[in-house]
Formats: sequence, structure tokens, C-alpha cells
Amino acid sequence: MFILRALLPFLQTLLFVSIVAADQFTVPEDENPFAVPTFECLGLYYKVETDSPGECTVEYRKTGTNSWNKALPLWFDKRDSEFRGSIVGLQPATKYEVRLITGGKEKVISTQTRNEDIPVGEVTYLDGGITAEELHVTEPGKPDAWHLITPKDNMVTTIDPENFKDYNIVVESSFVIIRGLELKNAAIHGILIKSGVHDVVIEDCRITFWGRCGGPRSFGNTGGSDSAIFAEQGTAGLIIQHNLIEHPRGASNDWDTGHPNGPQAVTLINSLGGNIIRYNEIRSTEDHGFNDAIGGGSNYSFEGSPCRDSDIYGNIISNVWDDGIESEGANMNVRIWNNYIHHTFQHIATAATSKGPLYIFRNIFGVSRRTHENPLGGSMIKIGERDPYIGGIRYIFHNTALQPCGAFSVFSGHPCTNNVTRNNIFDCPGTLTGRREPAVPSDLDYDLFTGIHLVTGYEEHGFGARPAFVESQKLEFYLAPTTTKIEWGVTTTVHDGKELRVTDKVMTIPNPAIDAGIPIPNFNAGYKGNGPDLGAFERGAPPLKYGRHALEYNISAPWER
Repeated sequence: MFILRALLPFLQTLLFVSIVAADQFTVPEDENPFAVPTFECLGLYYKVETDSPGECTVEYRKTGTNSWNKALPLWFDKRDSEFRGSIVGLQPATKYEVRLITGGKEKVISTQTRNEDIPVGEVTYLDGGITAEELHVTEPGKPDAWHLITPKDNMVTTIDPENFKDYNIVVESSFVIIRGLELKNAAIHGILIKSGVHDVVIEDCRITFWGRCGGPRSFGNTGGSDSAIFAEQGTAGLIIQHNLIEHPRGASNDWDTGHPNGPQAVTLINSLGGNIIRYNEIRSTEDHGFNDAIGGGSNYSFEGSPCRDSDIYGNIISNVWDDGIESEGANMNVRIWNNYIHHTFQHIATAATSKGPLYIFRNIFGVSRRTHENPLGGSMIKIGERDPYIGGIRYIFHNTALQPCGAFSVFSGHPCTNNVTRNNIFDCPGTLTGRREPAVPSDLDYDLFTGIHLVTGYEEHGFGARPAFVESQKLEFYLAPTTTKIEWGVTTTVHDGKELRVTDKVMTIPNPAIDAGIPIPNFNAGYKGNGPDLGAFERGAPPLKYGRHALEYNISAPWER
């Protein structure tokens, strides 16, 4: 098991190994450094015996090739005497070599990304039609022969207990695939994954109309966080992909009546990590909105959701009254990219990031609003640390914030601790950060920021013009070649031979976001032009795609036929 072998050092520090059998977590003593793979990324870990090791550079290549590619240097966590970091944008089921160089010493890791084609052993075929019976999955699969549960060929299976059962499905065993089911009208959660279960795939399902009424806890409601998919404490290795999650029965309140509280799409409680949540569509109406779309807890901890070595990408998320994606807790080698997040209050919440590094890149931040009646938006990225859960780092690259009606500020008003930003389009009317002094200073540079500057020195590379976008038909935006800016004050111009004085003249200028970024190893290779474009979309590059049909538009789930 790729994830369980790599978790031992972290889990021992948390005294958390009692959840599953100890022999599943055995790591050879000489495995330092080591890599933890997902489908498209590698998490790297390298313990050293000094508190000041200098930089650790990273190079990688496909096994059998000659040339090395540069990646972002690893980040050093003094608390653990450990270098950590990620390589992104890899191909599934591919062997790689990784070369780490620090202090004049070289280490090479041989590893392989995960295979998307999961081996199937036993298959449980469900009859077509509608059943009211709660499905309990108790028969496990094996690492090389997973247990698949799916409808019979050319049939539609709907589990609809009409609110007389708490769940549609309860997963009590590991190495299980749940595919192509329609799940409706569960009284609490659509799918409940029991504590300690690992390696579960939920794909191509439709989950709708679950849960109790929500609303603020101060009003006596107890149904918060009823979820389409709810994973209890200590789960790991969950793959949630290509699902339609829509229209919960309950509804979160907005901020007019206190902190939102209500249904969620995916909830992970103190996960052990290794989770992949990709290409899902999460939606509802404003009157039946989510609290968080993807989230969980514990927020201020060394565990949390999704915890570590996890990827969240390619999702369309909307109709959320708090956080579109809540990634809080350890956030150790967690990668969040290529998500389209709109109609939410805060787009990505990261308080706290106690371990890190956390990578947030090439996401689209759309409409943000505080309440049904108050269009003032929240922040793009919620931050906030408190002792002892302080010290992790966030890397924030190539994100695009859309206006009008987007987020009000870039970061929440908490101290802006240990963030690195590059090549983002931060289009907003408010502030970049709050005024409170951070415990660890941030490195904010080479972003297009249109709001109120409060950070000394940021103005040098913070462009002051509003970006323009050319909308496509697939939820993509490309930079327009020109945009406008205001030439403040009085200028003199000549028109038809007459000299005129113009106040606050509007001028057309080349778009300042085009070619204005800086190269970031492993994050923007192959850019067009004289430099990387700012924001999520590189002109001339293939479009970003989101949602269930991002990869194969002609594939339908059984319940769609």
C-alpha cells in the first residue's frame, strides 16, 4: 500500500497508529529520503541531521530518459529537521527518478506514480430499479483485486430509502470501488465511510437530497455537516472522482445569522491522508446551499482534512456559504489546483496549515458573497495560525480571481504568516492582507493586484491595472491582449487640431498580465512568449477543463442513460 507505508513517521508523532494494524505502517529504517505518489504528483520527505542544511534542490526525470527537469526546491521544517515538498504535473503509472542535492550530497529516489486502472477482483452487481434498503459493504477487496459494486449492465440502480434510513451506503471494509449508483433521500449521509477504512473509490455516482435541516447551531439545529460522502476519523486513500453531488435536503444559513452550518458535499474527519478528490461537480441552489463543499476537521491540529499527500483538482464547486474547499490541519504535501470555485464566501480555507507545504495553483475564484442580501465578498484564501499549530508554508501560484462580484480581499484578515505568492491575478477591491503582524513573514511578489496596498514593498511588482478576460465556452478565461487604465489627474491631448485638457483619462494599454510572470520550476514550464502569463490560463496553451466530463465528454454514468 503506497500510502500506509509512508505514513509511519508522522503517525507515530500523533500517537494515532492504534486505528489500524501496526504492520501496515512499516517503513524500512533506511528509507530516507522517500516519496509518496498519487496519480499525478509526488510528495517528498528527507530527514537531515542539522538545523541549518541550506537549500535542497530537486530534479526529476522519467526512468530511462537522460535529461533532468528542475522542480521547486524542498522546504525545510526546522521543527522536524525535515525537507518536504512536491513534484506536480506527472503522468500516472509512470516510473520516475528524483535527485535531491543538499550540502554537497546527492540522493536519488526511484518511484512510480499510481495507476488509474485499479485492479478489480470480486464484483457485486446490483439489480436495476429502486431499492429502499441501506447497503452495507462488509466484504473487503485486496490490494491487487478490489471489490467492485456497480449496477448490472445496462441497468440503473437507485438507492432511495425515502428518509427512513440514515444512509444510502455504509462502507465498512477496504479496497472497495462504488461505481455508477444513484443515491437519494438518505436521512443523514449519502455514503458513510467507517473509521479506519482505507482505499475506497467512489466514482460516477449521483448523490442528492440527503441530510437534515441545517442552519446555525445557536438556533438549536444539530444537523450540521450532513454530507453526501462522510468519512469518519482515521480513513485514508479515498478516491472521489467524476461524481455529481447536488441539492441537499437541508440548507446552510448565510453569515447574517452567524457562522454557516449545514450540509457538505465531502467531509473528512482527521484523515490519515492520501486522498484524491477530482473532477466532481458540486452544486445546489442558494436556498439549499452548502456550509463547506469539501471540508472536515480538525482545523487546528496536526491531522485534519485532507491531512497529507492528497490532491484536490478539476472540480466545479458552487452554492457554498462558507468555504468552497476547506483544507485545514497538517496540509503536508497537499496540492489544490485547477478547480473552478464560485458562489461561495471564501474560496479556499487553510487555517491552519500546521505542517505544510500546501500548494494552491491555477484555480479560478469566481463569485463571492456574504449573505443572500449582502453582495460583499469574502477572501480568496482564508489563513490563520495559532500555537502550537503554526509554522507550515503555503505556495500560491498562477490563480485567477474574477470580477465583478468576486472576493473582496485576497487573504483573510488574520496575520499573513509564511505564504509565498507568484504570478497570480488578484483582482479585488479590498486588501491583499490584514494589518496584523505575522509570526513568519510572507513573500508576496509578481502578482497582479488591483486592490488596496497595505504591504510595504509589494507595489514594486503589483500591477495597478484591471485585467480583462476573453470568455470561452468551457469555463475558461484567457487574457485579452489589451485592457484599460486611468491616467489620474489632468492630461493634455490633441483632437482635430485642438488642444484639450482631460481629467482622469481612460487609456488603452497592453494587458500587463501577459508575459509578466516569472518562471517557477515544475509549475509553468513550456510557457509561450517572453515569460509566463499571470493567472491560471497561459495564452496559446491547451484550455483548462473542469468537472465530470473534463477528460471524456462522451462518457455517461449508468444513471444518465
